[in-house]
Amino acid sequence: MKLGFFDSGIGGLTVLAEALRLLPAEDYLYMADTTHVPYGTKSKEEVQSFVFEAVEKMVQQGIDALVIACNTATSIAINELRERYSFPIVGMEPAVKPAVEMNRATGKRVLVLATPLTLQMPKYYALVSRVDQDGIVDSLPLPELVGYCESLQFDRKVMGEYFLAKLAPYDLDRYGIIVLGCTHYPFYTDILRDILPPHIEIVNGNAGTVRRLSALLTRYGIDTGLGSGNVTFMCTGGEAAYIDKMRLALTLLR
Repeated sequence: MKLGFFDSGIGGLTVLAEALRLLPAEDYLYMADTTHVPYGTKSKEEVQSFVFEAVEKMVQQGIDALVIACNTATSIAINELRERYSFPIVGMEPAVKPAVEMNRATGKRVLVLATPLTLQMPKYYALVSRVDQDGIVDSLPLPELVGYCESLQFDRKVMGEYFLAKLAPYDLDRYGIIVLGCTHYPFYTDILRDILPPHIEIVNGNAGTVRRLSALLTRYGIDTGLGSGNVTFMCTGGEAAYIDKMRLALTLLR
């Protein structure tokens, strides 16, 4: 069995790393759309066509299930992909619901960090409207952060100053949880922990996504546990240097 993971770039590796921890005896194919990264600043129609093209290449490699390890791509293309293909397909969703439930007793607010396109999508508004009955969720677009991540900019001073500038308008004493609503953003969890007040928790949806994947594999009757944790990397641009970058980035998460 081969499990496919797709993202515009290296962000989905944060989800793949979780899968390797929870489902270590599977084989994986990871595809990055290096031709078009980043997605978060492009139009819905462009991103949808990019996703369809890349996923078809993965299907030709014989994947048995697919994780769209990108919040933006999930918002735009997940329903159409499920109509096209019969194998299990799991998407990403910002962890707003668990964050709201965790904060309900504290009276603190929730701040969602995500790409501009994710925050503009009806799927995100529907999610917040459904779970945020008390109006405690705020959203902060970070259009530059995917680019920083793709360039492997993880310098603590540089990125700490970036986050401090973005968070400056917010009274962080009022917040209890920050949601990382893009799969690139967990690369910066440790840096955020360094600059945020200690009472703020940082959450993402990666573990929940992998648990959903595992449950779907069981439901579909797909044999599991027959692989070795092998990861094959592909990218739409075919750059050997980018494949090396993905291997390096994955080691930073393990």
